[in-house]
Amino acid sequence: MEEVWHSIASESEFPEDGKLAVTLGGWSVLIVRTDDGFHAFNDRCTHQAALLSSGRVRRGAIMCPLHGARFDVATGQCIGGAYADLRTFPLRSEAGKLEVAVPAVPPGPQERPVAG
Repeated sequence: MEEVWHSIASESEFPEDGKLAVTLGGWSVLIVRTDDGFHAFNDRCTHQAALLSSGRVRRGAIMCPLHGARFDVATGQCIGGAYADLRTFPLRSEAGKLEVAVPAVPPGPQERPVAG
């Protein structure tokens, strides 16, 4: 599947809380900074489609604010609950500017979060 790269933000201007939610080509993307670097994934819990961007990040995992499912931010693997893994997106830094690649095709309903 073809991917499209999008310029996001400079590393130096990344939010202090370590999370940045953006919409790229129709995809809801959450970028998280941890001690291991930056990671990008679909801003949608695979359990009930809640936005993960309002969840808490601790020890390299994000917790769904709705039911507490936990996901490894580097791999997308579900580590707290029996849910499908998150879709992760390629992320790179070019001259200190973060870029994320998302599929060229917009997400279907099974990949979009529930609004609100």
